[in-house]
Amino acid sequence: MTSDHAADFRAHKRILLLGEVTVWPATVQPLVSRRTAKMVRRSDPDTYNLTLILKGAVGASWGRRDADYRPYDLHSQNSSQPCTVRVGRNAQAVAFVGVEMPKDLLALPRRSADRAVDRRLSGREGVGALLAGFLTRLCSDTDAYLATDGPRLGAVLADLVSALLAHTAEADRELSPDAARRALVLSIRAFIGRNLHNPDLTPRTVAAAHHISPSHLYRLFEDEDLTVGALIRRQRLERARRDLADPAQRTVLVHELAARWGFTHHSAFTRAFRAAYGTSPSDYRQATSPPR
Repeated sequence: MTSDHAADFRAHKRILLLGEVTVWPATVQPLVSRRTAKMVRRSDPDTYNLTLILKGAVGASWGRRDADYRPYDLHSQNSSQPCTVRVGRNAQAVAFVGVEMPKDLLALPRRSADRAVDRRLSGREGVGALLAGFLTRLCSDTDAYLATDGPRLGAVLADLVSALLAHTAEADRELSPDAARRALVLSIRAFIGRNLHNPDLTPRTVAAAHHISPSHLYRLFEDEDLTVGALIRRQRLERARRDLADPAQRTVLVHELAARWGFTHHSAFTRAFRAAYGTSPSDYRQATSPPR
């Protein structure tokens, strides 16, 4: 980061920790932030970052591509890609709300998300306006929130960001030959998300619900990040992990929580959880328990 005002630089920033999602409303003097390819190779947190501009001007460049932002535009950035961001002009301060979240939190394939980031998104209409309204309201008065509200609000925010990026990716492909295929894949993903509690949810039942053959379903997901079975398992584990970290659910037994998300055998759930996160469900709950 560099700034013409480095000798007397002023900034104000708050940080809201919403589970695995971080939100920060800030006001800063003009600066230039550069994330180089060398920095990406050295350390990549594997996140998507969004910035809602509230006041002032911002510009960004990715190699030969440039974008300029005005109030209620959303700047999106992939931590795995180099980028230069120019915040403010002359001496005018810039106000914004930043968001950082792990890529795995988004409810859409990385390929789809990657197509939608690193560009200007509008926060004045449609899904973008819903996201912008949520962020501004979220940051305007935090006194009424409890610490236990954080993970739940983070989940809502991740869903809104997923919806905006999915909408953007589909709008780009609206006239392409595989638009119907992409719409079907997103419909299947939404169906899986609504039915994770059902222990009978399998690739075969997903195919039957969409009136396609299992082989057709497998072909649809050939270019996705995960197979259908792996997607079901990962989303179930993510929901269980979120509940394990929720202080309001400390009295719920681990096996009851697992059953809520379709795991019928406690030992199988424990093995799957340990394989995914490197710790047992009980140890994870203990490690994420807030201090008294």
